Parts: sequence; C-alpha cells; structure tokens
Amino acid sequence: MTKFCGKPDFVAIDFETAIAHQICAVAVVSVKDRQIVDEFYTLVRPKGNRYSYHNSQVHGITAADTFDAPSFAQVFPILERLLHSNVVVAHNESFDRNVLQKNMQEIGVDYRRLNLPSRWECTLQIYRKKGFKPANLKACADKMGVELNHHEALSDARACAKLYLMR
Repeated sequence: MTKFCGKPDFVAIDFETAIAHQICAVAVVSVKDRQIVDEFYTLVRPKGNRYSYHNSQVHGITAADTFDAPSFAQVFPILERLLHSNVVVAHNESFDRNVLQKNMQEIGVDYRRLNLPSRWECTLQIYRKKGFKPANLKACADKMGVELNHHEALSDARACAKLYLMR
C-alpha cells in the first residue's frame, strides 16, 4: 500500500509473540476518514530466536521464519513513526501495550517517548460493553462480518481497525 504521510485518525496494532513478551511479528494499520490508508507488517527476530511450542502452534511462526528477520531494535524506528502521538487501538490493549513496553524497555527506550496515553482504545472492552459473549477477536469479527485470518498480525490489525470503526 502507498505510504500515507499525513496524521491518521487512529492506528490499530497487533503483535504475535514467540515466548512470553518476545515479539515475532507486528502489524500496524493506519486509518484516515474511515479508510485504511497504510499498512505495515514485518516478522521480528525475537531475543535468542526462541519459541514456545504453544505460541508457534497458535500463529504458525517458527525460528526458521525469523532467522533472518530484523530485531525489535531495528523495527522500532518504524513503529515509533507510526505510533507517536496517535490514537492506538488494539483488541486486547493491555496485552499489546505491555508487549510494546517490555520490548522498548529491553532496548533501553522509555515508553513515554511515544507520547501515548497510559491506556489505548480497546475493541475487546468496547464489544464486551455491547454484550458480546465471547468478545475475543474471532467471535467479534465473525458476528460483525469482518474478514479475519486469526493470529496473522496484519489480518488481526485490519480486523481490529474495522471493528473500531463499527463501534
């Protein structure tokens, strides 16, 4: 997609993790005037390129996939440009925000540098308040007719953005 240079109305983010909070994939979708105007996706080589068997079973990403991928430190400048001072949306914002904060801490970057609120917009909470049970991303996407290839970071971020627009 063409790189959008203006300020988006919001960005939706999703991380996949290899083990604990170690990122193995990230996607950011930028939305302006109710349209997706930019998408960013990359695999990320987690620290030590180690994976939990369970996590790989969920998202299908393995150490072989990320062997030559950039580290979080290499990807962070792009994330900083996409996130800085924007409204950030995630389906389970506390998970994604904590993953970002812990990875930033590991590379010696203070989270406050992003100029983001202490909590992001959370589609999980929005749809729980609407009475959705369950309110996980797949259930919400299915009920709202949003296309989703669950646990693929770019698809998850797109679905989150669309659900946020439908709130």
